[in-house]
Amino acid sequence: MLRRYLPKSLYARVVLIVILPIFMMQSVITYVFFARHWDLVSANLSSNVAGQIALVTRLYEDNPDPEIRRDISQRAIRDLELNVRFDSRNGIPEKDKLSFFNVYNTTFDRRLSERLDQPYWFNTQSWPAYVEVRVQLSEGHLIFFALRNRVFATTGPIFVLWLIGTSILLGAIAIVFLRNQVRSILRLANAAEAFGRGHDAPDYRPTGATEVRKAGYAFIAMRERIKRQLGQRMNMLAGVSHDLRTPLTRIKLALAMQPDTMETADLRNDVLEMERMVEAYLDFARNEAADEDPGPLDLAEMIREIASNTKRAGHELTVEMPEELFISARRSALQRAVGNLVNNGLRHGRNVWVEALRTDRYIEIRVDDDGPGIDASLYEEVFKPFTRLDDARNLNESGMGLGLTVVRDVARSHGGDVNLSPSPHGGLQATVKLPV
Repeated sequence: MLRRYLPKSLYARVVLIVILPIFMMQSVITYVFFARHWDLVSANLSSNVAGQIALVTRLYEDNPDPEIRRDISQRAIRDLELNVRFDSRNGIPEKDKLSFFNVYNTTFDRRLSERLDQPYWFNTQSWPAYVEVRVQLSEGHLIFFALRNRVFATTGPIFVLWLIGTSILLGAIAIVFLRNQVRSILRLANAAEAFGRGHDAPDYRPTGATEVRKAGYAFIAMRERIKRQLGQRMNMLAGVSHDLRTPLTRIKLALAMQPDTMETADLRNDVLEMERMVEAYLDFARNEAADEDPGPLDLAEMIREIASNTKRAGHELTVEMPEELFISARRSALQRAVGNLVNNGLRHGRNVWVEALRTDRYIEIRVDDDGPGIDASLYEEVFKPFTRLDDARNLNESGMGLGLTVVRDVARSHGGDVNLSPSPHGGLQATVKLPV
């Protein structure tokens, strides 16, 4: 259950790892200081002052002569630093006047009760530097003023302030240092995410600790290998396309000059099928990032263009979306992906619905149809290259087994994905999710 409340980000976790031990260490030190040292020192001080007050009180009771009492007062202030005077008026306050912030009032009260047989009253609130104690005698009462630092250990708050100050200073230094270190990791993560969406992120430079720099240089090397590999694939496919189309063109010309027979008709169909296969393979393997950079795209305008093209082909789309829906994407790739989904829906159903909407984190494009649909167990299977279903619901365009593979490849190259689910209209629903 604690995992639900722990921070999720790396920065917050590292800060917790560093700050929590500092806080725990300072808490333990504070507890030990107060529970052992300050308690013991305050108890001893209170006991000494209480004993001195009890001694002076007995001397006053045993010596009623004013001269002797005056000498006792002088000796008390000179030797004990205890200011004492006699007040002949009877009566002392009933309720002690205690400071709310003094946690050792009870300790002093207990020491006075142990040492004195007479009623007493003490005041820790009225005088910042002194503690006042009044002791009831038979003919009046004694008023004592003792220095506060002789009754209580007054260095405790200063110690606590030093602990709090050093904790804040250490925490601030740790946070600044960790922020700089985590920032390097975040920059690496942002560069990797941008590259995954088709952005080259050429401004990224490894910074931070040695391990982070090493990971950054490894990312740059990986990015260059991927770009080099994709470039080589494009060059190879371009060469294959050129080499295949040239003999196919010669075959088509040769067949065009032949008389129309059943054999030549079959050969023409085979040549057309080969052309469709070549185009399908190129469509699957084409690197859109090499041909087009991502840029601002009005998704609503693009879908309206697809709907217009579909209408000219003799089909109607039901479109539901806002007037404007902007996203950073590669237009030709995304238009091909949505067009594939629309064409699949029209191929297997009579009606197709296209909906585009924005959520908190994603833009979703939903394409529904009223066709026969497919079994839920095949939802992931149809995304694999060269996978073909039965003729009732073959989602892969041109029968090559590459239609939905191209759609998912385009979606994931933008940092998103595509998922299938049953449509509320009875057929299949394809949902393309693209990060905002």
